[in-house]
Amino acid sequence: MTLDDILASLFPGGHAVTVDNQGLIFGSAPLGEGRANVVGVANKTALGVDEAIKLSARVLDIVAAGGNDPLIVIIDSDSQRMSKRDELLGLSEYLSHLAKALILADFRGIHTVGLLYGHTAAGAFIATALATRTLVALPGAAPEVMDLPSMARVTKLSLDVLKEKAKTTPVFAPGLDNLAQTGAVHEIWDPTTPLDAQLTALLAREAAGDDRDRLGKARGGRPKAADIAARVADLAAGHG
Repeated sequence: MTLDDILASLFPGGHAVTVDNQGLIFGSAPLGEGRANVVGVANKTALGVDEAIKLSARVLDIVAAGGNDPLIVIIDSDSQRMSKRDELLGLSEYLSHLAKALILADFRGIHTVGLLYGHTAAGAFIATALATRTLVALPGAAPEVMDLPSMARVTKLSLDVLKEKAKTTPVFAPGLDNLAQTGAVHEIWDPTTPLDAQLTALLAREAAGDDRDRLGKARGGRPKAADIAARVADLAAGHG
């Protein structure tokens, strides 16, 4: 589905969502009896300091305005921008600021929903889609926290070793199915049925809180994370 197709299916009553000259998505639209705010990245745009601060500002404006209209974060990005300028300006801090803005929105009662429809990788993926409360995707989306060649350089393991591990261990493997198995992606939506109905159903049943570790355990992609998190929480509460 193209972005235009997605927006038409999400908001059949019309919308005021546009893509600016930086490849960033901004706008809002009627949703049920209320409205939804929309931000995001389109056209496989790399996320640099300029894009990150612009998205952060919009998210913080939405938080400051009050209310609890859901915030939909639509993503088809490259990775973070690999440039000397962005690195010297502190790109990691800008990406962190964007992620914290989205997390703040969630804490303030705004249900943030990430929607992956294209590519996304590395810091751009972490600071946008993975910073939302609930992450969904359409078939054909291609998310990756780190591709295998990059992982080989970081871990000093050979590419062949990582390819073998990726066959049985989803945390080693990029791609939509693997990220769904780990619980990072909550749902893969059906593009042949109206997206507005799927979004409305999601918003109706999703409770507050991050349940990625529990999803990962149930799906067999991260069998230990939920138990370890629960144990840490017990110890922190003095129940250990």
